[in-house]
Amino acid sequence: MTMHALEFKAALFEHFARIASAFASPRRIEIIDLLTQGERPVERIARETGLTFANASGHLQVLKTARLVVARKAGLQVFYRLADPMVLRGYRALRELAAERQAEVRQLVDDYFSSTDGLEPVEKEELLRRARARDVVVLDVRPPDEYAAGHIAGALSMPLAEIERNVRQLPRGKRIVAYCRGPYCFFAAEAVRLLRKRGIEAFRLKEGFPEWREAGFPVEQGAGKSQAGERRPRARREKKEKHS
Repeated sequence: MTMHALEFKAALFEHFARIASAFASPRRIEIIDLLTQGERPVERIARETGLTFANASGHLQVLKTARLVVARKAGLQVFYRLADPMVLRGYRALRELAAERQAEVRQLVDDYFSSTDGLEPVEKEELLRRARARDVVVLDVRPPDEYAAGHIAGALSMPLAEIERNVRQLPRGKRIVAYCRGPYCFFAAEAVRLLRKRGIEAFRLKEGFPEWREAGFPVEQGAGKSQAGERRPRARREKKEKHS
């Protein structure tokens, strides 16, 4: 039986609305943002978003039904990750649309970052050039497991909570560029503020690791080198790098 054109449009737009409804919750968007950093068990997703286990599970089920995330079981734990890179692109498109059409978003971002570090961020292309010239130190201020799951090639790991304790171990005489989870992540801005209080010339990357990786810039996996230069298990460089 041939589908009528109006029936086709109605069915098609219903599927579009299913995706839109999955994004129609600040907490589900926050979960997607968190999962751009890598796979997480439900317990950790709940902890990092401030949700109860039950609420986190409910939001994850909505995202799973919309096929934005996938799950796997390991023992008694259930781990979630983004379904594929297109989900990240869809999330980024949503961010960009909001920033373009909602003046309040731009004002909120400007107010926060100007009061935190007050500096123009570094574009990823500029950081790539400077990293290759070895005239900057790239600092990953995310949690250690996120660094181990994937980081900018050659970056040192110094989680935000450890900066004040370990700042003397950073190389002197070079600019520091800190990065974290994305353009709205506060870790890097706070790190820059703390470093500049100690007299260190520091800047933040405008975007974050997911955008760097998606651009095809050099990345590594594994614990690599700590902020003190202590060797950890060797990092593995991802294959198919562009701009290498």
